[in-house]
Amino acid sequence: MLLSLIVPCYNEQEALPLFYKECTAVADRLGCEYELVLVDDGSTDGTLAVMKDLAGRDRRVVYLSLSRNFGKEAAMYAGLCNARGEYVAVMDADLQDPPELLPQMLEKLRTGEYDCVAARRVSRAGEPKVRSFFARLFYKFINRISDTQIVDGARDFRLMKREMVDAVVAMGEYNRFSKGLFGWVGFRTCWLPYENVERAAGKTKWSFWGLMKYAMDGVVNFSQAPLSFVSWAGFIMTAFAFFMLAFVVIRKLIFGDPVAGWASTMSVIIFVSGLQLFCLGVIGQYLAKTYLETKRRPHFIVSETNGRDVTKIK
Repeated sequence: MLLSLIVPCYNEQEALPLFYKECTAVADRLGCEYELVLVDDGSTDGTLAVMKDLAGRDRRVVYLSLSRNFGKEAAMYAGLCNARGEYVAVMDADLQDPPELLPQMLEKLRTGEYDCVAARRVSRAGEPKVRSFFARLFYKFINRISDTQIVDGARDFRLMKREMVDAVVAMGEYNRFSKGLFGWVGFRTCWLPYENVERAAGKTKWSFWGLMKYAMDGVVNFSQAPLSFVSWAGFIMTAFAFFMLAFVVIRKLIFGDPVAGWASTMSVIIFVSGLQLFCLGVIGQYLAKTYLETKRRPHFIVSETNGRDVTKIK
C-alpha cells in the first residue's frame, strides 16, 4: 500500500524543513510505503531550493514547481492529480495540521467503515478574535443557504481513499472551493477533532480580506441563494414602488394635494439605486465565475519537477 502526502507550499522555506522532519518521523512508523508530494505554488523565497534539497536526499520526495502563484486551491489540485497512493492526505507545511494525527486517521480508514477521515478544529486559540468571529459566522451562513454541508472548523487536512480522490479530481471546475467539493462528493467521512495548533515558523499568507474573498467564492460556488435574494428584493421593491405610485395618484385625484418632500424622494431614489447596484454586483459575481469556467484555462502549469509521468498541465 502506498500513502501519498500532498503538501501545497507558498513561501514556506522556514517551515518546510521542520515539517519534513516531523512528518517523516511519524510516517516511518505507519508501516507502509509513502511519498511526499510537495507543490511549490510560485514561491518567491527559497522554498523550491529546500524542496530540491529534500528530494536529493530522500527518493520519497516528489516536488512540483508551478510556473507562477496559482493559489492554494490550484496547488492542492495539482497534488491530487499527481498522487499515486491508494490513500491520499492533504496537509499544510506550517504544522498547523499535526502529522501525529496520521496514524489515527489511517487506522480508522483501514477498518473499512469510512472513506475519509478529516480534521476539525474545536478551538481557535491563538487566532485573532475578529477572524474567529467571522469564520464562525461564515460557516453558519453557508450551511443555511447551501445544500452542501460544511462542518465548522473543517480543515483541508484529511486522509482519503483513492475512490474519493478520483471523484474530487474528476470535478474539473476552475473556481474551486475544496471544503465544499469534499462535502459535495459525499462518501463516508469521520471527523477527527483536535485543538488549534499555531504555525511552527514563518507568517500566514492569509490576510483578512483574502479570507473574505475565499468565503465569497464558497458562497457563490455552492449556493444560488444570493440570486434568489436579489430576485425577491427586486420583486418587493417593484411592488412597493407600484403601491406608492397608486397612493400618489389617488391622493392627487381625491384631495388635489401634490405630495411634497424633495429630500424624502431623493432618499428613496438613492436607496433604490444602491439596491440595484448591489443586485447587479451579485449577478456580476456569478457571471464572472461562469466567464472563467467557459475560458477553460488550465488550473495549474508545472514548470519543473523531479517526478516521472507527471501531469504538468490540467
